[in-house]
Amino acid sequence: MKEIIELSSKTISIERNEFLKVKGSIDTNIYFVESGSLRIFVLDEYEEQTIRFGYKENLIVALDSFLTGKPSDLYIQAIKNSVVKVITKPQFDDFLNTENNRNWWTKTVENLVLQQMEREIDILTTSPKERYERVLKRSPQLFQEIPHKYIADYLRMSAETLSRLKKS
Repeated sequence: MKEIIELSSKTISIERNEFLKVKGSIDTNIYFVESGSLRIFVLDEYEEQTIRFGYKENLIVALDSFLTGKPSDLYIQAIKNSVVKVITKPQFDDFLNTENNRNWWTKTVENLVLQQMEREIDILTTSPKERYERVLKRSPQLFQEIPHKYIADYLRMSAETLSRLKKS
């Protein structure tokens, strides 16, 4: 991870609720979160659907746009005032010139795919209580970094349901 952070030659500050990426834009950067927290979400005509979070010492990326160089329906928005290091696609492509780095990237993407699959299965087949318990076990730091209204959205439940589950 340290090698990736060192690729960055640009740091940007994003204020709470500000967008790093909006629907319809192309974003071929990877961001390393130095501080704060962000979320990736989609917006349909009725509501926002949170897909992922990024917080201190995480990478966050609109992966579809990063990989294809095409516009994406994803938004990336700061939940808290955040500072991110920007790693451009050319910088990252240079990084992938060694076999070790390519292996690291392959494992990172494989892990991301497995996490997304696990999350989809959770949303489709488990109760709110089970989803809450699994996310708490998988990512306890999430509950320190992200406001509960966003976690509730991510878990596809109301904030009240999440609050009730946390108390029980």
